[in-house]
Amino acid sequence: MSIYQGKKALITGASAGIGYALSEELAKRGSEVIITARRRDRLDELAEKIAHAGGKAHIFVEDLSLPESGKKLYDQIKSAGLQVDILINNAGYGRWGDLTSHERDDYAKMLQLNVTTLTDLCHLYLPDMVAQGGGGIINVGSMASLSPIPYASVYSSSKAYVLMFSEAIRYEYQDQGVNITALLPGGTESEFARVATEKSEKLTKRHQKRDDAAAGGALQTSLEVAIECLEGFEKNQQYILCGSRNRFLYKLTKLLSRKRVLEMTGGMFKKIAG
Repeated sequence: MSIYQGKKALITGASAGIGYALSEELAKRGSEVIITARRRDRLDELAEKIAHAGGKAHIFVEDLSLPESGKKLYDQIKSAGLQVDILINNAGYGRWGDLTSHERDDYAKMLQLNVTTLTDLCHLYLPDMVAQGGGGIINVGSMASLSPIPYASVYSSSKAYVLMFSEAIRYEYQDQGVNITALLPGGTESEFARVATEKSEKLTKRHQKRDDAAAGGALQTSLEVAIECLEGFEKNQQYILCGSRNRFLYKLTKLLSRKRVLEMTGGMFKKIAG
């Protein structure tokens, strides 16, 4: 029997991409899903698909880039009488460009979503999971968690936090029945690149030209990432680096100096976002 059968799973950022795919896959594996995002129409569409396939979804509309939004979401779910067995902190976004290409308020929202709300939800749900006798947390980082990324400096730093934080609390709660994993996707067919470039006409045009790479199979699909995630979590992996190509690239960087890795990532992202 799947470890997901009969569980209630909360997925943030469920309206698109990896979060959408994870919600569908968890429902297929027998979980009752609690889905949240800003866009009600997308959540309604997802819940309808899940219901049509015989599953069950609960919708909570929330903008997790706002201060105290994690606590607000937690209280709403509690008031609805829903227990969370698996927490998936998937919501997040990035920006491409040099540091001063974007406003401080934009970065503040990004850090609230990628770091603070993620931390808040772990802080809120961990005591519940311990009291319940166990549970699980999947925090979605990125391949960018593994090295500094010039021209995505704030984003990559926020995702480095996700990896370090996840590994640390995994150790803290390993004897209390809570399994904690960091998911590290690489390039994925999702809305991430559109959001990362939406405030720059130049970068938007570049992103549109790169869509052909996705069509050619250079990127993983959100479904492929979701399947790798759930299979890895079932094995209680410490972190899940998605995609054989990404795993090869990571092994390659381990052979290089940090200076050389910085030159490589900097050169790559300068072409994309510089």
